[in-house]
Amino acid sequence: MKAFINVAGLAREDLKDLIPYDAPVYPGVIKLADNENPYDFPPEVMAQIFEEITSQDFNRYPNANAVKLLEKLAGYTGFDMENIMVGNGSDELILMIMLAFSAGAAFAVATPTFSMYGLHGRVASSKELKVPRLDDFSIDVKALITAASRPEVKVVVICNPNSPTGNATALDDIEEILANANSIVVVDEAYGEFGGESCIPLLSRYPNLIILRTFSKAFSMAGMRVGYLLAGNSVMAELLKVKPPYNVNSFSQAAACAVLENLPLFRETIKAILAGRKQLISKMSMLPGVEIFPTQTNFILFRTALPSKKVYDGLLERGVLIRYLEDPALPRCLRVTVGSGWENKVFLEALGGILEQ
Repeated sequence: MKAFINVAGLAREDLKDLIPYDAPVYPGVIKLADNENPYDFPPEVMAQIFEEITSQDFNRYPNANAVKLLEKLAGYTGFDMENIMVGNGSDELILMIMLAFSAGAAFAVATPTFSMYGLHGRVASSKELKVPRLDDFSIDVKALITAASRPEVKVVVICNPNSPTGNATALDDIEEILANANSIVVVDEAYGEFGGESCIPLLSRYPNLIILRTFSKAFSMAGMRVGYLLAGNSVMAELLKVKPPYNVNSFSQAAACAVLENLPLFRETIKAILAGRKQLISKMSMLPGVEIFPTQTNFILFRTALPSKKVYDGLLERGVLIRYLEDPALPRCLRVTVGSGWENKVFLEALGGILEQ
């Protein structure tokens, strides 16, 4: 047996300086950092899931194509089930898109935005081309079209509404990019249930469009890891080549089906979140030196006169965890998820105390 093997020397050179994604856990704090639905999963829906789960859902592989879930999603989206693919969260689907289309090439992304596009692109050996958003965080349509015309760029990514800025992109702007791009255009609608226009009407006209969606935000299923995408036949044919078998477990498939069978319950929590967002914006606006950016999501991007790290640490000391943003394009900015009524109250009191000091 060999006494020593230099494992690091066997690793990919292009990933040597990659910092893995880390989500620190702080027990006992109010968690307003990850844009989750703050309301408990409905107990009646939970009971339905357990009624439908059988013993063989544990010792047998899940349905490889998630047929029942695809049928439900077809009804929800109005799109053919043959053109829907589910994944182990949107993260897996993002990686699959990069592997299928931009591995060894490049992708363009409107920044600042969701950091996982860059991470998954790099894992897939794809070069990231950042296209800065305009001062109001709207996408630079002409710059994205120019980027998409470069022969090495195979994918363009637009988060809509965008994280972490919260603003939405007009459908006309996305269509202009689709009409002029020689690449796949991915529109991530993770927050679509909270605002913005869906690109679903464009799918029949643009074979290069992929729409990403998730059950993690509006539908209280962040812990179950279910995402899905919508795309035309030619795109689906390529994605199937890199899709892992049995990638969504039986329990998560059953849970997602139960959610789609009980949409009125979840629409009520969406209404509560939107009402909470309106109230939170109103009260945050009264705090000294707080600048709030327009949002069509379940979170709020805001800026204070203090260094963002000081505000972040101060809130954490007071038992509230929000998102610290280390992006030079977002100086002194932080992102807070809209919580339940009492969570929002605690956050406001903590933030007010820090700003008064």
